[in-house]
Amino acid sequence: MDETKSYEISKHVVLEAFQRVKANKGVAGIDGEGLETFESNLKDNLYRIWNRMSSGSYFPPAVKAVEIPKKNGGTRILGVPTVADRVAQMVAKIYFEPKVEPHFHPDSYGYRPGKSAADALEVTRQRCWKYDWVLEFDIKGLFDNIDHELLMKAVCKHTDNPWIILYIPRWLKAPFQMPDGTVEERTKGTPQGGLCTNSHKAGSLVRYLAIFILTRLTTRWWKKDTF
Repeated sequence: MDETKSYEISKHVVLEAFQRVKANKGVAGIDGEGLETFESNLKDNLYRIWNRMSSGSYFPPAVKAVEIPKKNGGTRILGVPTVADRVAQMVAKIYFEPKVEPHFHPDSYGYRPGKSAADALEVTRQRCWKYDWVLEFDIKGLFDNIDHELLMKAVCKHTDNPWIILYIPRWLKAPFQMPDGTVEERTKGTPQGGLCTNSHKAGSLVRYLAIFILTRLTTRWWKKDTF
């Protein structure tokens, strides 16, 4: 580790994080900087992310809020982080994901490495021959209302990495910049993505954490387990 840095973060992981973000494509955040522009000064941009994250001074910018019409009327807000912030979140996800993956319910498919909606359909197709019932439920407003304290409780249960514990609350509280330019502070919930691909890699770290909370609560419900 660099003797002048507070936290040990590999520059190779920062580069890998960018490569994953690039593969996911996606659009620019509030700074208007797309992937092509970011990559045109890649060395400096990645160094800046590594330097700030490893020194404890990284603060995520506001998340660009994009209104998307719902099928049944109304709109929902999608959050689009900047390219640089997507890289920073991916760095944390690369370190954190292996810690929590073993604790997901085996029937959890959203934003999971090596799993997809197609896998879920295949399992459903097999089980429909074994069972003559289906249980369907939806948690209304899960991503809009998830409790930050509860989420951090789960995070701290599965990692003692100090910089991950430092930065996740900052990502959770990063404000929304609305289409009219106003900024809305956030005290609960996580931004819903949607302008990237549906690959598990496209999900932001905070969205991945929300899915983790959901699957742990579901497991707890079924098995009377705890975090």
